[in-house]
Amino acid sequence: MSRYTGSTWKQSRRLNYSLSETGDELKKRAYGPGQHGQDRKRKPSEYGIQLVEKQKLRELYGVSERQFRRLFILAKKDPTVTGLAFFRILESRLDNLVFRMGFSRTRAGARQLVNHGHVTVNGKKVDIPSYLCKVNDVIGFKEESPLKVVKESLEGKPAVPPYVTVDAENFKGTFTRLPERNELALNINEAQIIEYYNRLL
Repeated sequence: MSRYTGSTWKQSRRLNYSLSETGDELKKRAYGPGQHGQDRKRKPSEYGIQLVEKQKLRELYGVSERQFRRLFILAKKDPTVTGLAFFRILESRLDNLVFRMGFSRTRAGARQLVNHGHVTVNGKKVDIPSYLCKVNDVIGFKEESPLKVVKESLEGKPAVPPYVTVDAENFKGTFTRLPERNELALNINEAQIIEYYNRLL
């Protein structure tokens, strides 16, 4: 399945979940998009609830269905609790860490920076957004003076999570440790996602 390229605001309203993690999408119209968005009051089935939770997490990180399932299988093999292991793998993606460090205002923008070959990991160029970083990896830029969009993003003083550190003057950041569950998306029920994939795998 290809990646969704439409309006993320519509997706947020459809899922009743802020994919930008700011809540802006739901402030004005906290109901589904379309002509009948306010009339959809039918109680979802158990499968429907699981599907929505899965879609919320998948769309939050901008991962294709095929990649998402592959990462879930990887998380199931981890000795850590499956839900936490899954979150940690998603957070370890290079495009996500570029976003978390404030080098881009969105994950889509971070993905573009990586795709276009601007980003380095431990001094080596990496142009694969799904590259899984390890703890203590240093993320920087190939150029001595990074792009204007990177500078503008940092000037906005983005909130940086405690599991990364950022050297804004030198346009570098370090993935210092794995995140804990309470530092990640709180309004997602990972148990429902595990149930969803246990039906299929």
